[in-house]
Amino acid sequence: MAGIDKYELLSDLAKRRGFFWPSFEIYGGVSGYIDLGPLGSKLKRNLEERWLKFFVHRHGFVTITSPVINPEKIFIASGHIEHFKDLIVSCRNCNRHFRADQVITEAMPGRADIATEAMTAKEIDQFVEENHIRCPECGGSLTQSEHFSTMFRTNIGPYGDLLGYGRPEAAQGIFVDFKRVYEVCRERLPIGIAQIGTVMRNEISPRQGPIRLREFTIMELEFFFDPDEPGCEFMERVGNVELPLLLGEERERGSSKIIRLLAPEAAARGYVRNEWSAYFMAVSVEFANSLGIPFEKQRFEEKLVTERSHYSTQTFDHQVWLDRWGWVEIAGHAYRTNFDLSAHIKYSGVDLSIFKPYPTPVEKKVTVVIPNETALGPLLREKTQSVVESLVSAKPEEIRKAFAESGYFEVQGFRVLPSHVRFEERHVRETGKRVVPHVVEPSFGAERIAYATLEHAYTRVSDRVVLRLPIDLAPVQMMVFPLMTKDGLAEVASDVASFLLEQDFDVEYDASGTIGRRYARADEIGVPISITVDYQSLKDGTVTLRDRDTWRQVRNEWRNIPDLMRGFLRGKLAFSELGKSVEVAYE
Repeated sequence: MAGIDKYELLSDLAKRRGFFWPSFEIYGGVSGYIDLGPLGSKLKRNLEERWLKFFVHRHGFVTITSPVINPEKIFIASGHIEHFKDLIVSCRNCNRHFRADQVITEAMPGRADIATEAMTAKEIDQFVEENHIRCPECGGSLTQSEHFSTMFRTNIGPYGDLLGYGRPEAAQGIFVDFKRVYEVCRERLPIGIAQIGTVMRNEISPRQGPIRLREFTIMELEFFFDPDEPGCEFMERVGNVELPLLLGEERERGSSKIIRLLAPEAAARGYVRNEWSAYFMAVSVEFANSLGIPFEKQRFEEKLVTERSHYSTQTFDHQVWLDRWGWVEIAGHAYRTNFDLSAHIKYSGVDLSIFKPYPTPVEKKVTVVIPNETALGPLLREKTQSVVESLVSAKPEEIRKAFAESGYFEVQGFRVLPSHVRFEERHVRETGKRVVPHVVEPSFGAERIAYATLEHAYTRVSDRVVLRLPIDLAPVQMMVFPLMTKDGLAEVASDVASFLLEQDFDVEYDASGTIGRRYARADEIGVPISITVDYQSLKDGTVTLRDRDTWRQVRNEWRNIPDLMRGFLRGKLAFSELGKSVEVAYE
């Protein structure tokens, strides 16, 4: 298929067959939005279930569901209001707007040495001017770059007195709920908390179909562990999984050199900073491979310091190769340390740390904070108890440092003065200590993964399109055809289809056109097995089963199909075991 743009071919197929198409088509559409049709919706649900299997269920982790619209204070605390911004440039001629880094990337393809995401506004402007970069649409000159918030803003309530934002990630809902989930999960670490749901990002110039959307589904896992016990208990499961790493130091030299290390070795040698990150990266490789994306079409690009999100100490983007766009991120693997929990502790005043008991009690001399409630009460009124609790749980050295630097220590928007507290040295018998867990995060975009799965499944055999989706991901598992629509064949075929639907299979019935055309339609939407009812079926109750990938056919009684197909879809049975081989009767 050299020289053919798979994206164009796949987009045409997706519209015709019901995988996806632009949203709001009858009104001219809006870039950055797509609708999933009947087949696309099923494929996405199957992908979500596959992701849950790989990252959640097999580890005994849990899931939650939290709101899409969050109060502003959540994102002030998390740092998103301050940091979730992109640089934008506009055309002076056609007035269109573009992400500054993308304008440069598109104007200078193949330049791996240009780290556009790391550039400041001044560096972007200088680079655009020196390289004479123009508007990609009309060739007009570009304005100077400026920051643009990519978060959707809204008002909560009828009078708009509470400002809110559409969440750009599902993670904050997990962090805010951490204490509650930790308690209901019997207060144990490590713990994985996952969420699948809608997120919103007000992208500046999305022009990549399903690859860059303003509203999409995120599949996110926040894995919480004790930083004093960072070892991964599951590492042996991925001991033979190789990680193809494009390290930051290579990128800084303008190199695209990949080093390939087994997951345990990548962690042991410090390329991946902790074992849990390396483990989930290996699971990510296996997950993508299970979708039909070959190992050689995957890599992990380490983000530079200036490219990383504000909450991350180390981030690897899991990228796959796509025909039109080259290396495209399908997942981010971030080591968030305790940034988010610490930020919410500070901003909310609620202690989200966990208690870790010592094997034996320890005698220690400690400094404690004694709030002056007599002085604080008249000033704080109903907030007194909350502020006092925050002061008691705060670190004395941090309070003293704040007093020395600014003369006050801020708690929940209130300035605590030196006269409001005193410090006391005490001998205590500690039975444990409080720990703020560290977090590693694998985060996946469902629509991108769905598109990547479709592209890698798209093949041509002779003059036919065959969508070779993994058989257990296919949105339609079987299609049932009558060889002819007369002599009672259609009625029997309809009964077979109804029987299989009652057995919880995804089945479609098709009686239009020649049998060859129906096989071609089934191949084009990735149906693993096509079932044909013919005249022999009327005699002995057998039907032909046709394999999508080999076009081979076998014969068996149609009432045996449910048990056979369950084994086939789970990979327990080969196609040849579904019945007695026959010469290709219909094609």
